Amino acid sequence: MKVMGIDTCSTYKKAVKWFNEHGIEIEKVDVRNNPLTKEELKNYHRLSGMPIKKFFNTSGKVYRELDLKNKQKDMTDEEIYELLAKNPMLIKRPLVVDGDYVRTGFKESEYEKHWL
Repeated sequence: MKVMGIDTCSTYKKAVKWFNEHGIEIEKVDVRNNPLTKEELKNYHRLSGMPIKKFFNTSGKVYRELDLKNKQKDMTDEEIYELLAKNPMLIKRPLVVDGDYVRTGFKESEYEKHWL
């Protein structure tokens, strides 16, 4: 299972800590040093079954600077995958990929439901 994020992100750290405390083995991936490709993002989005907007870090500085709150509704999924691939700071953290189960963010109740 891969837990992807940025080492300085507090939400990413919470998720990693949660997995460690529950003895669940993970592979940590820093998306700044190992950016995701457009194809990987497309596949993770498909597997997640979530709206593409759930893949955005909406509280981030870059999201606000690019005015994506207003612009993303006019973007195609392909344009969004390209944007996320080029700027990993826009990706909601953590991005957890466990086989064909994909989730963004950290919500303890969801983690408990799926992994415990």
